[in-house]
Amino acid sequence: MSAARDPRPLAGEPVSLDLLNTRWMHEGTARDLLTDTDGLAVWLAANRLGFPASGAVLRHTLQARDALTAVVDGSLAEGAAGLDAVLAHGRVRLTLTAQGQGEKPEFSDPSWGPAWLAARDYLELLRTAPDRIRGCAHESCILHFFDTSRNGTRRWCSMAGCGNRAKASRHYARHTKGD
Repeated sequence: MSAARDPRPLAGEPVSLDLLNTRWMHEGTARDLLTDTDGLAVWLAANRLGFPASGAVLRHTLQARDALTAVVDGSLAEGAAGLDAVLAHGRVRLTLTAQGQGEKPEFSDPSWGPAWLAARDYLELLRTAPDRIRGCAHESCILHFFDTSRNGTRRWCSMAGCGNRAKASRHYARHTKGD
């Protein structure tokens, strides 16, 4: 798998949700981008995270993905400890720049960088618009997205994919009832 090609059907979401989207369904089969460091390199490149695709980074990133899955697909209360465990490996140092206040993430070990950044990103999404963090409404899709639509009613990870499949399914059901 080349770092230049991202096989996932949905990429470009905020880094926390993009990490969740490293698992997806393809023709009824579960796929996982993060089975090895090559897949990790693809994800790191897609998110412009300048960390090496090492075994340690992969282990920590998978831990963050599991923690995010627990809070997004489970409950905040039940999953908080897992996310807190990832967050314990970094912090934000406030800085003053020519543009004003800045922030610099610092990690206990650089191999925690991508995991920590994804966990922190999720906290930022929760702070700004928790009701916009969504899972795709298609029954066989496991992807997540951050709803940026004006009225906040997006239901599908993609209208071209899952949205279209749902419409086709409803159309088929309507037209076969009369047979």
